[in-house]
Amino acid sequence: MDRRSFLKTSALGGSAAAAGTLAAPAYAQGNRTLTMVTTWGRGLAGVHDSAQFVADAITSMSDGSLTIDLKAAGELVGAFEVFDAVTAGQADMYHAADYYFVSQHPGYAYFTAVPFGMTPQEITNWYYHGEGQALHDELGQIFGLKSFIGGNTGPQSGGWFNKEIKGPEDFNGLKFRMPGLGGKALGKLGASVQNIPGSEVYQALSSGAIDGTEWIGPWADEKAGFQEITKTYYTAGFHEPGAALSVATNREVFESLSPAHQKIIEMASAAGHQWSLAQFMNNNGAALQRLQSGGVKTLEFPDSVWDAFGQATKETLDEFMGDELFAKIRGSVEASMKASSGWITKSEGAYRTQRDRVLG
Repeated sequence: MDRRSFLKTSALGGSAAAAGTLAAPAYAQGNRTLTMVTTWGRGLAGVHDSAQFVADAITSMSDGSLTIDLKAAGELVGAFEVFDAVTAGQADMYHAADYYFVSQHPGYAYFTAVPFGMTPQEITNWYYHGEGQALHDELGQIFGLKSFIGGNTGPQSGGWFNKEIKGPEDFNGLKFRMPGLGGKALGKLGASVQNIPGSEVYQALSSGAIDGTEWIGPWADEKAGFQEITKTYYTAGFHEPGAALSVATNREVFESLSPAHQKIIEMASAAGHQWSLAQFMNNNGAALQRLQSGGVKTLEFPDSVWDAFGQATKETLDEFMGDELFAKIRGSVEASMKASSGWITKSEGAYRTQRDRVLG
């Protein structure tokens, strides 16, 4: 449905329409304040920063004519209630990881991360120079949203465990926090998968409500304090090789804004994607060293576990192929990864291998 199928009529507008010329769309005048709700607890390292960056950028770029009032998780609605709040008009926009909303549509997973999916560079290629942004918009239209990616955590770690994982069987019965389609895949290995808001994960892990958790990476994980609970840390994960975050505005609200304000939201979101990725990647190396110095044992999953992850991932993704839009998004992502990966591997991949060898 075209929500802009109306004319602002006046004596001039009416005569112009009568002459066959449509009047310009009516945009709200004067300064605007939009309420942004987020899935992040206030101060949650990196992810709350990303939302705040986008909110501040919109306000600054508009010279204050478009102000964003940011509400952290729980301040207006709960972390996992932001999607419904924005689609219903209770709030104007959200900042979140879209894979929290796979129950609304499984295609949303691709705009955060899917297991064995895109790295940060690959999602950037697909989103801005492939079909990603158009597909995000097509998906958003179903729910009355105008969506952009607006953050990226970089590659995420495999997570924190109360025991070492020596084979796929060690996941059987394990209570583990993992959202999105990665969590669905892990469930196929027998794990009892939990989807818990980030601000509640520490308490769940420390109380024994869960046996392990993934969160983000060394810097955010250190800030969350998981190293106080367990010292067993897997540094590479299959589930989120480059997790994007999203900014979504109620579509009627977005279309009531001037073209300049619409473009500011789009560009602030794009800037937030790059700024956020750089923040995580800049901080992760030093945080990893601190964790290791503090006695954290960093491990990698054995090949048998990676193989099990791969099989479970294929089964999970295949289950949604009956949905035409999901199949369209999946096909676009996998074609883009194939197109990008060869050159990235042969150029940057080969260079990094040789650089590390030569420089020690």
